[in-house]
Amino acid sequence: MAAKDHKEHGKHSDEEIGKEAKEREEVSAEEAEDSTEASKEEDALKKCEEELRACEERYLRMHAEFENVKKRMEREKEKSVAYAQEQFARDLLPVMDSLELALASIPTPEEGGDEHLQKLREGVQLTLEQFAKTFEKHHIKVVDIDQGFDPNFHDAVMQVESEEHESGQIVQVLQKGYTYKERLLRPAMVSVAK
Repeated sequence: MAAKDHKEHGKHSDEEIGKEAKEREEVSAEEAEDSTEASKEEDALKKCEEELRACEERYLRMHAEFENVKKRMEREKEKSVAYAQEQFARDLLPVMDSLELALASIPTPEEGGDEHLQKLREGVQLTLEQFAKTFEKHHIKVVDIDQGFDPNFHDAVMQVESEEHESGQIVQVLQKGYTYKERLLRPAMVSVAK
């Protein structure tokens, strides 16, 4: 009986050993599967993190670009408001020119002008002074010619011989130039010495 028990015990042990081995294989397979799944999850997590970083970078670039566009539009709006009257000012320049020509054409008493012409002269002179004050109030200024010829503000329409002026100096202003704030409305038409 002891041999039979031993035989059965040996049989059970082989079965148990087989079961244990099978269980170990199953545990190993599960661990390998868990390890593979963990590896896949880590890869997916890394991929998600990379995509998140890329999205964050795109967001930051787009936000910065939006802010730049916003600032540029604000600057353009400020300029538009600041220079809104530029065209109106430009349209008034020929009126100023006509009044100056009218004043120059009215003879003074020394030139033989009578009393009525003097009254007309005074009226035109007062109108020109009012225009000048209004221009000054609205930042419209006559282009300076005392600093010498500047191609940014002067338009040389002719060269003349002059012993009193050096070459390139302004000899005569043929038409006044004007600026509106920092912008040139019209360049001064001048003649320069050869």
